[in-house]
Amino acid sequence: MDKKQRKIVIVGDGSVGSSFAFSLVQNCALDELVIVDLVKQYAEGDVKDLEDVAAFTNATNVHTGEYADAHDADIVVITAGVPRKPGESRLDLVNRNTKILESIVKPVVASGFNGCFVISSNPVDILTSMTQRLSGFPRNRVIGTGTSLDTARLRVALAQKLNVSTDAVDAAVLGEHGDTSIVNFDEIKIAYQPLNTVTTVDDQFKADIEQAVRGKGGKIIEQKGATFYGVAISLMQICRAILNDESTELIISAPLAGEYGIHDLYLGSPAIINHNGVEKVIEAELSDDERGRMQHFASKMLDMMNVAS
Repeated sequence: MDKKQRKIVIVGDGSVGSSFAFSLVQNCALDELVIVDLVKQYAEGDVKDLEDVAAFTNATNVHTGEYADAHDADIVVITAGVPRKPGESRLDLVNRNTKILESIVKPVVASGFNGCFVISSNPVDILTSMTQRLSGFPRNRVIGTGTSLDTARLRVALAQKLNVSTDAVDAAVLGEHGDTSIVNFDEIKIAYQPLNTVTTVDDQFKADIEQAVRGKGGKIIEQKGATFYGVAISLMQICRAILNDESTELIISAPLAGEYGIHDLYLGSPAIINHNGVEKVIEAELSDDERGRMQHFASKMLDMMNVAS
């Protein structure tokens, strides 16, 4: 019996898509990687560059393609989207990116694709939820990067503040990716010790850490124009867990079905990822206040999704 070919299609070859492809070719034993982008000349150049990487690492067949190439893919990763314009409302951004998403998801599904969707386009939690609605796929086979990047930034901020390695920091950011995310300080551990036994966790400490997490993306954009390495690694880890059937616990935009008192929405939470996609959502411990905040922002997100055109 022939071994099943491992194939991923990337839609969107901007800074995130290109960085993700680079990480993927290095870290995953793929047979085929297809890059789909409206700017075909750039994608073709990226393919030529990635072919050289594949010669050093895994013998991946990298090429450009179309949505129809998704018919036998294991995973379709969507990084395409547009950033928020100055003065643009969040609903306007959701509307614009939902239209782009619809133009991608419908032909991918029509190709016969039967794998997992993985989304990093922003606002990622809403667009992951919209991908599931548009595709009609089971919720476990649609995944977003969620608060994985926020969590990485939290670990970095705590490590720098406490002068420890990021490996010593066990912490997570939950909820919606971005400014309404939730840091559950009570559950943070430093070298297996509760955070409040390592340092004084007062309101100022919390404010400083939250500002470091939420403000970092803006600083990176101001200095170099975009952020892409961190989310590229997050995408790679999700895809590797699916391809290798790892049953790995990752922070993702997960399909909530009663966890945290929230239904029919994707939000940042720990989850087990394997060949099925999301095998299990793990409900993290939250204080009553944190849980209430998460439910409040979830309600606003659902309202926005329901009026998005």
